[in-house]
Amino acid sequence: MSTHTPKSVLAGLIGAGIQASRTPAMHEREGEAQGLRYVYQLIDLDVLQLDNNALPDLLTAAERMGFSGLNITYPCKQAIMPWLDELSDQARGIGAVNTVIFRDGKRIGHNTDCSGFAEGFRRGLSGVAVQHVVQMGAGGAGSAVAYALLSEGVHRLDIFDVDQARAQSLADNLNQHFAGSRARAGTDLEASLSKADGLVNTTPMGMAKLPGMPVPAQWLRSELWVAEIVYFPLQTELLRHARALGCRTLDGGNMAVFQAVKAFELISGASADASRLLAHFQEMNGQEMNG
Repeated sequence: MSTHTPKSVLAGLIGAGIQASRTPAMHEREGEAQGLRYVYQLIDLDVLQLDNNALPDLLTAAERMGFSGLNITYPCKQAIMPWLDELSDQARGIGAVNTVIFRDGKRIGHNTDCSGFAEGFRRGLSGVAVQHVVQMGAGGAGSAVAYALLSEGVHRLDIFDVDQARAQSLADNLNQHFAGSRARAGTDLEASLSKADGLVNTTPMGMAKLPGMPVPAQWLRSELWVAEIVYFPLQTELLRHARALGCRTLDGGNMAVFQAVKAFELISGASADASRLLAHFQEMNGQEMNG
């Protein structure tokens, strides 16, 4: 009889309205497959009736309770940054963190949203035109996706946000990291979309708790490719309209899975099996992801 005790990993997710998150199940299932004792906790600000002001206390509590790391989601990806000791180069460049690792008494911030979106984009939208892309949203997830899009060769990225100043700030930050001033805050959405090759939604619009579309349906056209980061539901209203027109599309499950692959590796120190995570995600959603 083996006396080997599986390595224990305690992880969690801090965010608001996260009860439907697929992340805990993905991490725990992958941990189980690797013989790890992997426990993943939801730290839901809505349930706890807390806001971003609680972040320093939550980080301290996680450290004291022996967490290996935390995932960070809306609305904390930027607010968490002042409370960290170190940032990866990519997290610093993006200006947002979605994974915090506790190592040697330090809190280290990473961003796996960027690589997660890029991997899904390469797999699901290979060969699409990237001359001109419109992005909806300039928050924490939007910052990572914009960084990924420019890294993947987008020539011009028009960023729209309900807060024009936030869109401008993101564009300014991106242009410090990518040559050619390729990012800009958009001013006329209809005009931008009429010339664009692709549209990416990084806003919460389309989530089960926030139904609707980030752009009017009549502004979509069959030549556009359309990408989502919302994955609950997997078939958002935006994707439904885009697919009806014959657009190439990428659902939000791709980013959800591929960011989880990298976050699992950072938190546990073990390599994750991307194919296994994809299969588990599809199983949970009870439908095939497009690609």
